[in-house]
Amino acid sequence: MNFNVYIITNRKDGVLYIGKTKRLKQRIFQHKNKVHPNAFSARYGLDKLVYFEKFKSEEEARIREKRMKKWNRKWKIELIEKMNPYWRDLSKDL
Repeated sequence: MNFNVYIITNRKDGVLYIGKTKRLKQRIFQHKNKVHPNAFSARYGLDKLVYFEKFKSEEEARIREKRMKKWNRKWKIELIEKMNPYWRDLSKDL
């Protein structure tokens, strides 16, 4: 089973949210449809998948997510722009 660490936003250089999931496509659907209306992502309109990584184990994904959440904003933006320089919504490619 693959585990994913992902970053969503509302727009280029907007608010960033880092999460992890086993089912990326389903989780992005939930963000886009505000399934959890009181969640951070729903309050800030975060529904564009701009970055993701796959891991073979949940533990690897959990460690990566925790580390990334501690990064400064500049590092997160650099990571996104390496993979996705135009901040496209990658969910369309899942």
